[in-house]
Amino acid sequence: MAIGIEHDEVIIAEEEEREIWAKHYCSSHQILLVGEGDFSFSLSLAHSFGSASNILASSLDPYDVLIKKYKQAKSNLEKLGLLGASLLHRVDATTMKLHTDLKMRKFDRIIFNFPHAGFRGKEDNIRLIKMHRRVVHGFFRNASGMLRANGEIHVNHKTTIPFNRWCIKELASQNSLAFIECVDFKAEDYPGYNNKRGDGLKSDDPFPLGACGTYKFRFSPHTEKMPKVLSSLDIAHITFQNFVETPFETVRQPILPYELRQPIVPFEFRQPIFPSEFQQHQMNISPYANNIPGYVESPPKIASRDEFSWIFQGYFSHVRETFGRHDCDVYNSVHEALNLGFATYMAGVPGRDLNGYIELLEELHHLTVSRLARLQTMLVSDHHW
Repeated sequence: MAIGIEHDEVIIAEEEEREIWAKHYCSSHQILLVGEGDFSFSLSLAHSFGSASNILASSLDPYDVLIKKYKQAKSNLEKLGLLGASLLHRVDATTMKLHTDLKMRKFDRIIFNFPHAGFRGKEDNIRLIKMHRRVVHGFFRNASGMLRANGEIHVNHKTTIPFNRWCIKELASQNSLAFIECVDFKAEDYPGYNNKRGDGLKSDDPFPLGACGTYKFRFSPHTEKMPKVLSSLDIAHITFQNFVETPFETVRQPILPYELRQPIVPFEFRQPIFPSEFQQHQMNISPYANNIPGYVESPPKIASRDEFSWIFQGYFSHVRETFGRHDCDVYNSVHEALNLGFATYMAGVPGRDLNGYIELLEELHHLTVSRLARLQTMLVSDHHW
């Protein structure tokens, strides 16, 4: 009996020695890659392992489109085939769990490199960001049910503005995925990998990576799902802080909700809190809904001076009164102010909903992000001077 046990231990040890690692991935992992461009990432892993028998690589494009888009795609696919990879095309990451060849499979690692909805405008456009978020959300919804025990989902993604506005950790939490960590992604860790734009006339061109990371998630049915409105409030508390502290003359006019006829604001918020210079500009601001990307509506009446003042006082007073105090929970205080803003927004015009309020918060976030970028540029210039 002892000899048998000893023999089994030797076999296990030999198998462990044969495992080969390429950064976060092991030759013993069953790996699914989705949204592959020219399949150079899959081939890089296969070369590191010396085999691709554990790799299933897929693309959204059909084969004939793929080899026209990328000059190395045909060669890369042939090499992967010789190394034993399973290759699939026409696989939509947002519906892949229903695919005939995938619905019965489970994986140790599911990888989506730089998900993207296509180049249909500037990357900081709210509508395009929503398109990107829908792709990632659909991927998480499918991938979360395709993991083996202790399996992980990896998304390689840019961490800079405006890509950090995709809020992929929130999207993951909405699909019962717990965040593990985010580590720096470096293309040189995967020899032979060539990132591709994947859309338009320059599909085969690389895009600048800049700062980016590998976001890791694991299925956890008990993960507390983060509601969308909470995420928007989290984003907005930075927005409002910077909005108050930055002189109005340097700020693009904010986009306001529809006409605010009967705002519900506690009495204590009705005392003026803005500098006189800011109040001088109030009557020049138009809260037209069609200023918000995605809306096409006839312009409502401009809010009165008092109404405009009340709504923003409701947003900012808690922040100004409590910021930096050790005896106050600023995080919750800001959330209270924003909840008040939501109540005011909903009371303004019949037919409003949560999505409209989130649109407003996202636009204000975009406003602050743009202003912070300008301020950072100014600081760098002053430093060099």
